Amino acid sequence: MYRIVVKKRLAPEITLFEVEAPLIASRALAGQFIILRIDERGERIPLTIYEADGTQGRITIIFQEVGKTTKKLSRLRVGDSLLDLLGPLGRPTTIEKYGELVAIGGGIGIVPLVPITKALKEAGNGITTILGARTKELVILEKEMRDLSQEIYITTDDGSYGEKGLVTDVLERLIGQKEGMDRVLAIGPLIMMKEVCEITKREKIPTMVSLNTIMVDGTGMCGSCRARVGEENRFVCVHGPEFLGEEVDFDELLVRERRFQREERIALERYEEELKSAHAQAEARGED
Repeated sequence: MYRIVVKKRLAPEITLFEVEAPLIASRALAGQFIILRIDERGERIPLTIYEADGTQGRITIIFQEVGKTTKKLSRLRVGDSLLDLLGPLGRPTTIEKYGELVAIGGGIGIVPLVPITKALKEAGNGITTILGARTKELVILEKEMRDLSQEIYITTDDGSYGEKGLVTDVLERLIGQKEGMDRVLAIGPLIMMKEVCEITKREKIPTMVSLNTIMVDGTGMCGSCRARVGEENRFVCVHGPEFLGEEVDFDELLVRERRFQREERIALERYEEELKSAHAQAEARGED
């Protein structure tokens, strides 16, 4: 069992946990993730290792409520425990001195961007950051990325913070202004990464992406996270999660990303009905 020792709300429906996991904390590197299961009947979900503290034996995870499992996870409290944590999984980010690097994060994709950017800065790279979110309240970890960056640009879909528009708008502008953009790192929704890579491929700028295809076992056995990269089928959980963006077949991934939508919707609707029923029963008993 893995005990939750810290819980923080970072934004609406975005939560941070620090969890006791000494073996994982002692080995985790930037870019790796864990597979989590809340209880015996729970599904397995992948989450980025945002931070690993080997001294205290803790890892930090940050997640957004998008389905049954993450909504159930968000209801846990300090002192509660998780049944399973498997990790660290995936290949760590290759950290080298590339030169001038643009780090792009969209939505919850900002979470893995922070530890990777930190490692890249420590390796001597210059960092320019572009963060994007639907609205101001969903821009997370801004201070952390600002501290790592020479320049930072923020976009929101509704214009409530930073520039109104998309991260690709800023990227196009920077390409026109900057000399010597040596590498791009993009993490976020598949459609965002696809559009970033269309720009950088045209400009011949190497771009790494971190893929968020659906994983189940996280060890390469189930094949659920298969992705077409170059001329090969790759499993994101063991061959990634990072790949050279220009080689990724994003159109195939966008189709595969939707394959469990019906089941996910049904599971979430049933869970929400269970919560309503439990709340009604508590009210009938005069409980809060």
